[in-house]
Amino acid sequence: MLLLTFALTIVAYLLGSISSAVLVCKLLNLPDPRTTGSNNPGATNVYRIGGKPAAIAVLIFDVLKGTIPVWGAYFLKIEPIYLGIIALATCLGHMYPIFFNFKGGKAVATAFGVLLPIGLDLGGLLIFTWLATLKFTRFSSLAAIITVTLAPFYTWLLKPIYTYPVMMLSVLIIIRHKDNIIRLLKRTEPKINNKLKI
Repeated sequence: MLLLTFALTIVAYLLGSISSAVLVCKLLNLPDPRTTGSNNPGATNVYRIGGKPAAIAVLIFDVLKGTIPVWGAYFLKIEPIYLGIIALATCLGHMYPIFFNFKGGKAVATAFGVLLPIGLDLGGLLIFTWLATLKFTRFSSLAAIITVTLAPFYTWLLKPIYTYPVMMLSVLIIIRHKDNIIRLLKRTEPKINNKLKI
């Protein structure tokens, strides 16, 4: 079991390391998201650079690369705590991709993908929380922070056995958003409809 977990963790990290934002931007002849806009290779920055179609493509791929390794491990009967490790590896791959000089995104969509195997009810709660926060604040980063903060609570209500792995993932995502948190506190964080390249 430990050997299988180790192998799946490596596969999860490598899959997470595939930066869809960079690849989609290259395919569509858009600027490199690592050096344009917020310099973050994620769906939100791609939306600012290339619009909705490009951002949706990035979003879908990033969700899938989170879902596939965790769902596979789930069907192989990997224990919940080890599922958490595999989920973390996927997100770390997105944040620090070996194929792209370890310069990655914040793994929000990928984190959503790794949480989907827990249940569609959890996925629905996460989507609702993100959309509601985004609608009222227009801050993509704040929507992500609030959603991942509530994720362990939602998990505890629905499937308590996965609470600790989800908590580990939430802490990782929040730490990754430290710069956004600072900008939110200083009121310098750009809103989703802000066209300024910050």
